[in-house]
Amino acid sequence: MNQNNILNQSDDLNYLIAIAQKFVSNSAHAAEIQNIKPFGNGNINSTYLVTLQGIEAKSLTTSFVLQRINTKVFPEPQLVMQNIRIYSDHVRDRLAKNPLERRWEVPQVLLTDQGQDYLFTENGEYWRSLSFIADSQSFDVMENASQAREVGYALGTFHYLTSDLAPEKLADTLVGFHITPQYLRQYQEILAKSKVPSSPELNYCFQIISDRQGLANILEDAKASGKLALRTMHGDPKVNNILFDQQTNLAMSMIDLDTVKSGLIHYDIGDCLRSGCNPLGEEVAEWESVKFDADLCSSILAGYLEVGSSFLTEYDYAYIYDAIRVITFELGLRFFTDYLAGNQYFTVKYPEHNLQRSLVQFRLLESIEAQASVIQKIIQSAKAQK
Repeated sequence: MNQNNILNQSDDLNYLIAIAQKFVSNSAHAAEIQNIKPFGNGNINSTYLVTLQGIEAKSLTTSFVLQRINTKVFPEPQLVMQNIRIYSDHVRDRLAKNPLERRWEVPQVLLTDQGQDYLFTENGEYWRSLSFIADSQSFDVMENASQAREVGYALGTFHYLTSDLAPEKLADTLVGFHITPQYLRQYQEILAKSKVPSSPELNYCFQIISDRQGLANILEDAKASGKLALRTMHGDPKVNNILFDQQTNLAMSMIDLDTVKSGLIHYDIGDCLRSGCNPLGEEVAEWESVKFDADLCSSILAGYLEVGSSFLTEYDYAYIYDAIRVITFELGLRFFTDYLAGNQYFTVKYPEHNLQRSLVQFRLLESIEAQASVIQKIIQSAKAQK
């Protein structure tokens, strides 16, 4: 959930330099800002990459990420920063005591010149700065089975490193986030007061939602019955939120930590498989061609269980297939609801953008359900190998 790449009118270069300087002034060495440019391709926050040039040592060049937090989405940004700090400190300490056998890095919160982990401006904006992880790259779509396995490993590592972080330490920064029944209720409320013209695409979405309303309660019912426990979740483990080492092509970090909070890791597992197993991506125009790739699913799960098998329970395995369906339904529902509401949440490039996104997710859901037996066999096979 990182950013709108188009500079807001208020974000002229002098303004951005003034904001960035508040974080530069606290750096360990004297430095001047060399460049600021839009960075990433997310939908929520405004994100920039700031490049510094050392004053005392002209050869010294470094970078950091500067973001304006979207307070419409995150109404309590100070709690978002608190969660990120708790998470990053916990993982840093755990890695110091028990290092992994390969490179793994966690973005660190950079402080302002006043020693704060965010900057609150006179015009009511919240800005923060995070360390930039060098020699890294990300992908929007998996290109092969090796990458897919690394995606699974990355999420498994994230869950493993936070498996001993008490979830009650984390604030609930997005009440209702990944609580699927609440999204269904929001849809029903919006639908009740919307006047929507009929079209084949709209009717398709209405029918998908009507036929699958029962999906919304599966994971929440399992939580209520004690079958699935609360843990630390990432909240947005899409493929492009995983960084790969440019030299080794191995996964080495998970970024976009705004949604780290207490929750069900099944929303993470399902979302990782949902995004990673759709080779056409989420923005494809030919939505009818979208298909869930079972081979990629097998690779992602194998990577996840390299570390995940150490903490998953029998019930955890039992709900993996449902998790893929639920999160795909949930995201399609969220896109469609936002379209009906006038595109108030997700950044769009054209009026029907969220409708197009929902069509992609609902078609993906149909493909998942059509391969139910195949996916269940993949889960059981991956489990048996651990």
